[in-house]
Order: sequence, then C-alpha cells, then structure tokens
Amino acid sequence: MTPRASPLDAAHRSLGARLVPFGGWDMPVSYPGGTLAEHQTCRTGAVVFDVSHLGTVRVESPDALEALQRAFTNDLGRIGPGRAQYTHLLHPSDGSVLDDIIVWWVDDERFDVMPNASNTDRVTGALGAEAVDVTATRAILALQGPEARTRLAAVAPEAAAVPRFGVARFAWSGVDCVVAGTGYTGEDGVEVAVPTEAAPALWDAVLGSGFIPAGLGARDTLRLEAGLPLHGHELGPGITPLQAGLGWVVRWDKGDFIGREALAVEKERGVARCLRGLSIEGRRPPREGQAVLRDGEVVGEVTSGNFSPTLGHGIALAFLPPDAAEGDSLAIDVRGTAVPALVVPTPFVTRG
Repeated sequence: MTPRASPLDAAHRSLGARLVPFGGWDMPVSYPGGTLAEHQTCRTGAVVFDVSHLGTVRVESPDALEALQRAFTNDLGRIGPGRAQYTHLLHPSDGSVLDDIIVWWVDDERFDVMPNASNTDRVTGALGAEAVDVTATRAILALQGPEARTRLAAVAPEAAAVPRFGVARFAWSGVDCVVAGTGYTGEDGVEVAVPTEAAPALWDAVLGSGFIPAGLGARDTLRLEAGLPLHGHELGPGITPLQAGLGWVVRWDKGDFIGREALAVEKERGVARCLRGLSIEGRRPPREGQAVLRDGEVVGEVTSGNFSPTLGHGIALAFLPPDAAEGDSLAIDVRGTAVPALVVPTPFVTRG
C-alpha cells in the first residue's frame, strides 16, 4: 500500500526533511539540524511537529456523549465542552489497550476523537454509525516548548491562550480551526487542527515566528523522557491500563464500557507485571526487546529505550515483576553485555 502524505509533505521536502513510513504515512523523522538539536530546542525554546498522521474521528449528534461513554474507559462527565481528556479503548475479551486516545470536546454535541495513526478504523467502528473519519480534511500542528505560547501569540493569539487540556475554536486567515492545550513532549504547548488547504500557510507563519521544525525522532525521545507510553510499545495487545500504571484512566464508577468486565477480573486478581522506569549509566542506549535481568535471570523486557539528551545517559521503560521497586539494582542485556540499571520513578525529566 502506498503511504499517505501529509498536507505539509511538500514543505517538509523543501526543508530537507528525512521522511520515513510511519503508521501508513510518510512523515518527517528529522530535519538537517538533527534530532538532538530538535529535542534540545523543544526543552528550551519552541518547535513545531507535523502530526497529521494522527486520526480525527468526529462524532456530532445529540447521542455523541453517550456513544463515547460506552466505548472508552475515562469519564467525560468529569469535564465538559471546551476540554480535552485522555482515555483508552479496550479489547472486550482481555481488557488490553486497543488504542490510547485524546478526546477534544469541541462543543455540546461535537467531539473530535484523536486516535493513533493506524487505529482510526477500529476507533470509528467502536463509536458506531455516527462516527466519521475526517482525517483527510485537516492537518495537525503540535507547537511545543517553553516559548511555544509566546511565539504562537504573534500568529494566532486565541490559540496561544487556550489553557492546558482546554479546547477552543478560533479563526486564522479566514478559516475555522480548533486548538487543544495538549501535546506529547512533557513540555507546555498546544495542538492545532487547521483545514488542509490552509495548513501550508499556517506552517510558514509558525516558522516565521521563530519555531523550528522537529520530526518524529525528537518527538519519541521527548515522550520517553516524559515517561509517556507509546502504543505498540507500552500499550497494545496483551497490555492493560493496570499493567501500564494507567489505572487512573479507568473510571469504574461511570457505568459500563467496552472491556470493563475483563479488566475487572485482572483488577481483582492483581497484575502479573508493571511498567517501570530504568536508568542506565553511560551513553550506551538500551533498546526495545532487550532482556532485563535480576541476579542473572530474565525478569522483564525493555519496551522503549534510548539515550536521554537531557540527562546524558540511557533510559528505558520496561515491564517488570510487581515486586520490582524504585531503587532496585537490575541489568539490561545490551548485545550480550549486562549493563547495570536502576529502577527509577517516571517521568525521567519533569517540566520546568
């Protein structure tokens, strides 16, 4: 299958971006300045990511709220219009996470549900006939970093003013857009949905205000430092919210939802493994799939690992036995070498 192209594909190519297949799309992994510079600029300044590969499933009807409440684990009754919420769609049989999702509650009867790139169809199916995939009608720009709001204010002041996890409509250059105070970097920032035809002009305006473009490579090292899960790594088949340390996403008191019964069984018996953070001395990066050892015995597996540009050493997320506690000394099998690793709290790097 030919990968889909972002509405900003031509802009990325003109900047010399290195594009790679990701979730069925060709997306920029880095620009000529390199992933390390992009990562560091997000921590100290302002970057813009094209995340148009994420899906947008729109549910707009008097019954929309009920449909989302039945499908997802979190409770939209705890927020309201003009807010965003993180939630999960579970497998009905085993309670594992089919997708982790941000819901933008745009107004009373309109919800824009934001699934991961390759999971749009399953989310649309879970929400019923009134759910419409509108991914092709918009681009999504993620504007992140401690200077992001200040720089964005020169381009779109209404978008820059949206609070964290707030959602708002705004007009830019005569087109209707939506902004949410969300992101995936551990830094402050917003994500803007802009109609496809206006996306290149907004991208240029954002770059003109001092943002630098950043690719998916930096987005991954940033989210790892922030201890944020990635579907297909820390979430996915066989992995439940309880194992991933995300039990707060499940609101047992809101009523029924897909996968509730199966997840309740695990809650009652207790989880067999837990997601933990690992810190590794030195610059040698741990990698997904490497074994975690305790006294020479394999007790877990790295789900995500890399060199942390902010900390200057290796970090990893891994599923470990429930009795693995912060401060425990373990090891990671890095290409045949048992590299010492310490169980540490996450996030590895906190927002300034």
